[in-house]
This record gives sequence, structure tokens and C-alpha cells, in this order.
Amino acid sequence: MTKWAKSLIRLSTFEVETLQKRLAEVVTRRTHAEMKIATLDAEYELECVRASQDASLSHGLTAYKMGFKHRRDAVSADLELIVREEEGVRDSLGMAFEDLKKFEHVAELSHLKRIANDKRIENAALDEAALRMKRA
Repeated sequence: MTKWAKSLIRLSTFEVETLQKRLAEVVTRRTHAEMKIATLDAEYELECVRASQDASLSHGLTAYKMGFKHRRDAVSADLELIVREEEGVRDSLGMAFEDLKKFEHVAELSHLKRIANDKRIENAALDEAALRMKRA
């Protein structure tokens, strides 16, 4: 394999690995945001149950509901951005894999061409040697 092919493959492999790490980080952030939403929902349900059982807590439920809605909307907006970022990283990763496969394919083809050329030269030399032996 030629130096340029090794370099391109090494660079492409590095890009793929970098994008895989970034995707893992984005997926972790998405999971945390989803968990945050689930936690907020569970806390809200718990407060609703408490408010239904205790009349003194029911007065503050409206304020709690507004705060809950504000926090949930903020986390939902963050989650939406994270999902879009994840889609972009997945697309970039797909393109990086395609590029890596192209470089590997070109390197393999040039390697096979070199082997075929070497075999052709060797066969020509063997044919020439056989002709010389036949003449002698």
C-alpha cells in the first residue's frame, strides 16, 4: 500500500473515531435530558397527589405547576436541540464511513493492480527464460 493511501486511511479512521466519540457524548446528553424530563414529570405527579391529600399544599400547586411547565419546556427545548445535533453527527459519521471505505477500496485496487503488474512482469521473464532454454 502506498504512503498516500495509508495516510488517507489513517486520517479517515481518525475522523470516524472522533465522530463516534462525539456521537456517544451527544447520546449521553440526550439520555440525561430525557431522564430529567421523566424526573420532572414524576415530581409533578407526586406534588399533585400531595396537594390532593393536603388542602394547605393545594394553594401553592398553581405556582408549582407554572414553575414545572417552565422547567419542562426549557429541558424539552434542550432535548430538541440535542436530537438535531445527534442527527447531524450521525449523518457526518455515515459520510465519514463512506469516505473511509472509498479510500480503503482505492488502496486495495491499487494494491491488486501492483500485484497483477508484478505477476505480468514475472510471467514475461519466465516466458523469456523458457524461450531461451528452448533455443539452446
